[in-house]
Amino acid sequence: MATPTTQPGPLTGFTVGVTAARRREELVALLTRRGAQVVEAPVLRIVPLADDIALREATERCLAGPLDYVVATTDVGWRGWMSAAEGWGRGTALAAACRGAVVLSRGPKATGAVRASGLGEGFSPSTEATGELLTWLLARPLDGRRIAIQEHGVRLDTFAVALRERGAEVISVPVYQWAPPDDMAPVRRLVEQTVRRQVHALTFTSAPAVAAFLATAEAEGLREPVLDALRGDVLPVCVGTLCARPFADLGLPTVYPERGRLGSLVRLLAETLPTLGRRVIPLPEAVLTIQGNAALVDGESHLLSPRGAAVLRALAERPGRVLSRAELLRAAWADASADEHAVEAAVGRLRAALGQHAGLIRTVPKRGYRLAAG
Repeated sequence: MATPTTQPGPLTGFTVGVTAARRREELVALLTRRGAQVVEAPVLRIVPLADDIALREATERCLAGPLDYVVATTDVGWRGWMSAAEGWGRGTALAAACRGAVVLSRGPKATGAVRASGLGEGFSPSTEATGELLTWLLARPLDGRRIAIQEHGVRLDTFAVALRERGAEVISVPVYQWAPPDDMAPVRRLVEQTVRRQVHALTFTSAPAVAAFLATAEAEGLREPVLDALRGDVLPVCVGTLCARPFADLGLPTVYPERGRLGSLVRLLAETLPTLGRRVIPLPEAVLTIQGNAALVDGESHLLSPRGAAVLRALAERPGRVLSRAELLRAAWADASADEHAVEAAVGRLRAALGQHAGLIRTVPKRGYRLAAG
């Protein structure tokens, strides 16, 4: 007999894809604590530079003369830069150079890293948009000014060119870079699961991750089917506006929290996803709630297979109405090769998953099945 989960969470029954590499364990823990089943498929990994030559050369250029502006784009990148300089015995000099400049930080996390290093920010946009940093800088005289830009995994060439066109000397500081994961198989599986609607939501924590996921879909010949799924059945959830921009550029609706934090992302997901996929059906014997791939019967949750959940949803459209095997095939199977024996097997597994509540699914001899409604 199936063992129910006595205290379902807001994400019980939902399957969520996690594409993050950094802080993945934290995000997975937050989701599972709320009842979600998680599919882990990091689409990128942060790779330190093969050696520190480029970073050290950029740091020495920063120390060769006074800096006017320093741009901090990410918390991990800023901390990595300060730590590397400390290891070379140049930490004090770098901190002094930054202290003599105006530090611009891209959002709260970068601001926190700047402050943790004993410095203060002169400007930080609330939207975490690099474009706002550029607009702020271009509103000031830049001819002859020296500007250091801590890069965040991808080169900010357009940003730097715009500053150089105004006469600034720009020093790009490469702290880390993105690379594909060592094993692409989980990412390819997640792409396929998205197309098949076997996940209910996908989470993203960076714009490069969005681009990498879509690039994998394109390489598999599944870009359009993935976008179609994300427009309807699979909810894309981003950590902030900057992360969501690649989807916005495609005209794809995306949800993201006001504050770019993992906790805020998970809270938003827990608030949003159930409203999109939950159905409550009062029955004579119990109150049935269908949520993702779970059936909640009087508060007890029973995890179902995706097929079982589809069958239960079809029966719940009109409780008490008899659906023939052929009707259930049309409602719950996309595979045209399936036959009525598949319906019988699926109903059997559904009843097993419901355990003591298996009687909610009634057989009507020679006609089909119905959801008990009296």
